[in-house]
Amino acid sequence: MVFTKWGGLPHWEYDAVRLGEDEHGLWLGIPLGTLVGRPEARFHTDVHQVVLVPEAGFVATFFAPGGRAPCDLYVDITTVAEVSEDSVSAVDLDLDVIRGWSGRVWVDDEDEFAEHRVRYAYPDEVVEHATRSCDQVRRAVERSAAPFGPDTASRWLSLVDEAMMSG
Repeated sequence: MVFTKWGGLPHWEYDAVRLGEDEHGLWLGIPLGTLVGRPEARFHTDVHQVVLVPEAGFVATFFAPGGRAPCDLYVDITTVAEVSEDSVSAVDLDLDVIRGWSGRVWVDDEDEFAEHRVRYAYPDEVVEHATRSCDQVRRAVERSAAPFGPDTASRWLSLVDEAMMSG
């Protein structure tokens, strides 16, 4: 998985296992201990995670309980991801929808989005896409609408160990 920032600037990268697809999109597994890095930060995951890559403008990461993450769901608002045989890439558009372990939902990095849309001259259609996607995702997460309800991700999280053993 390769995320860049606008203009091709490097951002998060990590290896993942292709778990499968459903009506929501492509699901990737990130096993415990996976190295996740970007230019200014690197860490190893402390729980299994699954990533949903839909045919829409976001990439959603669901965390198994028990780790350091302050949330069970972190949704990056992105360009529509490009999926190839061995990689997935998307441009991170700064805005994030987060659901904490308590169930509280919030939008993060609105200040970064406001700054970057000027600094990097985001085209109007990119700004519209990002704000519309963020609003739609936030509302769906608040309602726990699929795929953001508890059952969808837990099914895929249960497959991470199995995928590691067979892969």
